[in-house]
Amino acid sequence: MKTLKLTMIAMAVMGLSACMDDGNDGTNGSDGANGSNGLTSLVLQTNLAVGHANCPNSGVQIDSGLDADANGTLDSSEITSTDYVCAPGVSSVSSSELLTNLNNDWFVDGQEKVAQARSAWLNATNTQVSVSTKSGVELAAKSIERLRGSAKNVILFVGDGMGVSTVTAARILEGQLNGELGEEHQLSFDTFPFAGLSKTYNVDSQTPDSAGTMTAMMSGVKTDIGVIGVSEAVERGNCSTVSGHELITALELAEIAGKSTGIISTARITHATPAATYAKSADRDWEDDGDMPADAKTAGCTDIADQLVNFETNLEARIGGIDVDGIEVVMGGGRRSFLPKDVAFNSTDAVSAVEGDRTDGRDLTAEWQAKYTSGTYVMDQTGFDAVDPANTTKLFGLFNESHMQYEADRANDVAGEPSIAQMTEKAIDILDNNSEGFFLMVEAGRIDHGHHAGSAYSALTDTIALSDAVKKAVQMTDMSNTLIIVTADHGHVFTIAGYPKRGNPILGKVVGVGSQEPALAADGMPYTTLGYTNGNGFRNLGDETDADAGYNLPIAAGRHDLSDIDTTSPGFHQEALVPLSSETHSGEDVGIYASGPGALLVNGTNEQSTIYHVMEFAADLSTKANAKQSIE
Repeated sequence: MKTLKLTMIAMAVMGLSACMDDGNDGTNGSDGANGSNGLTSLVLQTNLAVGHANCPNSGVQIDSGLDADANGTLDSSEITSTDYVCAPGVSSVSSSELLTNLNNDWFVDGQEKVAQARSAWLNATNTQVSVSTKSGVELAAKSIERLRGSAKNVILFVGDGMGVSTVTAARILEGQLNGELGEEHQLSFDTFPFAGLSKTYNVDSQTPDSAGTMTAMMSGVKTDIGVIGVSEAVERGNCSTVSGHELITALELAEIAGKSTGIISTARITHATPAATYAKSADRDWEDDGDMPADAKTAGCTDIADQLVNFETNLEARIGGIDVDGIEVVMGGGRRSFLPKDVAFNSTDAVSAVEGDRTDGRDLTAEWQAKYTSGTYVMDQTGFDAVDPANTTKLFGLFNESHMQYEADRANDVAGEPSIAQMTEKAIDILDNNSEGFFLMVEAGRIDHGHHAGSAYSALTDTIALSDAVKKAVQMTDMSNTLIIVTADHGHVFTIAGYPKRGNPILGKVVGVGSQEPALAADGMPYTTLGYTNGNGFRNLGDETDADAGYNLPIAAGRHDLSDIDTTSPGFHQEALVPLSSETHSGEDVGIYASGPGALLVNGTNEQSTIYHVMEFAADLSTKANAKQSIE
């Protein structure tokens, strides 16, 4: 109101000076000339970055004053009043573990990006603010800030290797499987109201891996390739460099805040993406003690499987004064890293002569059951189906000795295993028993493996399975209090090419508009719409649904005559240009799709670490963790 008062006084003074009595004999003087119009009052908004002197955690600076030179712009010399609407910050963080994140430039940058996203919504509706709406600006800023903590639940879906071309091709394939032309179809998360892009590079690598990318999403800090849950200060493979550089994750904050937590993956549960939610490791390959060099074990580093089973103990030891109850739901593959290298410990569905990989003789599945006596350990479909979510406090499911099956090959599993949608449903049924809410990470890990094998069929059918899981999560949760984000850690060198006509089978050969026959390349041979820049290359395995079977054959990169080949069959692997033993990741941006409280912060092109900050803001994890526990 300061600006309003100044305007009224200025106008009053001008009016008086133009209407004074000019007589000196007691008679009325002549009328004075009309006063001139008062000066225009202007208000200027400026977004403040994190670290500003008046708003350390970002905010909006509101300047006001009179347009003395009538040029329509509020110049610095014309400003007579300045107010600030500041974003609140975490006020009680004293843990050195939390400070590892807070003092990192990537973390600070992510906070700033979220603040800018909030301000963008203000600017979109308040590009020209008059004096009468200044209080409206403040109200809008406070309204957006009230979104902080409005998400009771957070679900992060990660399609490992699910680049933009994978989403497009999977969308078309699912549509065509449903009898549509395909291009007009939408995957479940295509319908989400907010979307953006994520820059996936690691600190030291232009094309990333899953360890560095998932660490960024879970901690708000970008890091090097191949390391998990630690900053870029760690040297890969050097155990001695880990101490002091551990990062705290969104899942760990949710645990401290009293929420239930869950991890699901169709890959090994000790693989890079799921491991980044709970582990701190100088090397993503240290999945069990048998994978670790002797000097790392001597120096005191522990393997990733050990860290999962002892998550509760490790977190309480690292952050003094807290009391957590451990991860409620863990489901995936990777049983071998939890069992001794001894045939006596083989599971009933073991496919290797000796299933376990551990060299220390420990059975970590037994250790988990001893730690959580009321928990349930399962390893097949029958055990999974028998779990009663209403009466289950802890669930540990390891459904394969290595990765779980591709969705297309799941029916061939020896003992049977649940789909990613079934695991998601079961997890939510268990986690939502907690009135404080939950944090759940779900990874479709085998999308990535299908691409590495050069099998578009496997990668795309696993993408469709992920879409089904997202659909199930939307059906089971209240979107007014549940933030769901769907994204990828990285893409692949996977292309959609040629000029196929509308509705042409996405897995088929290119058939041009107005034609019924496959188009021919300059070498006189047909070619497919989908292909890879590098990899093993052409495979024609017919009805084989295990994409990994292609690794048993010699590399066959380059062109092949596909005239008599059914390229839509499960066992067909697309041609590849550059011969490699395995197709590689790409360095392209990937999509971020969001729905629920805080989803509006997902927009534009972002550093991948910003995803953490969106989740943290929506659930206010840091503040609630501090309020729930006495962190010292």
